[in-house]
Amino acid sequence: MTLDNISSNKSFSGWHKQYRHHSLSLNCDMRFAIFLPPQAMNEKVPVLYWLSGLTCTDENFMQKAGAQRLAAKLGIAIVAPDTSPRGNDVPDCPEGAYDFGLGAGFYVNATEAPFDTHYQMYDYIVNELPSLIEAHFPINNKRSIAGHSMGGHGALTIALRNPDRYQSVSAFSPICNPINSPWGIKAFSGYLGKDKQNWLNYDSCELIKKSHHFVPALVDQGEDDNFLKEQLKPENLQAIAKNINYPLKLRMQPGYDHSYYFIASFIEDHLDFHAKHLG
Repeated sequence: MTLDNISSNKSFSGWHKQYRHHSLSLNCDMRFAIFLPPQAMNEKVPVLYWLSGLTCTDENFMQKAGAQRLAAKLGIAIVAPDTSPRGNDVPDCPEGAYDFGLGAGFYVNATEAPFDTHYQMYDYIVNELPSLIEAHFPINNKRSIAGHSMGGHGALTIALRNPDRYQSVSAFSPICNPINSPWGIKAFSGYLGKDKQNWLNYDSCELIKKSHHFVPALVDQGEDDNFLKEQLKPENLQAIAKNINYPLKLRMQPGYDHSYYFIASFIEDHLDFHAKHLG
């Protein structure tokens, strides 16, 4: 697999780099960003995969979250992929809406035409991208995963479905119960079709009910988030986690909204959380 290095910037004695490659899972060219801490010059380091939210690319987190300083100190690499397949041949929302199609892959494997040809984001994040990262960079086999909003949904569902692959999971403002959320209902109808039984494979509340191998989880949610009641529903996830004693900590943060100002305020807590589990 050929990687095309788009940019390189030194940061806190490590390196932030962007790459382009052809994805076999998504049948298009994809871009990702990686931050390599200074420790990666001499040894293999653990990695945190960051999944961004609606309308975002690989750039939002790396430019706005302020994660590099502590990641460099802790010796953790960070990989931020794009949020959907891209390209002239990739179908988009016919109405041009922001919450479906390009920039809104929802980290599922689409089964409905015309989206099934390209929108295989679950396979890309779980299998193809880690294989690529571990083959080309000084990364060891310890992984954690995190995300925001749609990406928080993706991080939680991927960790719950693959507990043997991740040491820990965290999320900011995740869509916790998408089968009961307007964003989730729209995305799942378009990507997965009318059979709602198939939707359950991508809903954190449904997946956590069946958990046997627990992945430690941290969730931060702003109390002044405009999407809290209608779209995110963290209380549903917390209630189920308590019923089965799942190691999930939900922190409601007064005054914070859905923005990257919120993420930047608590990202170091999340990095410390993952560092404890990544060893």
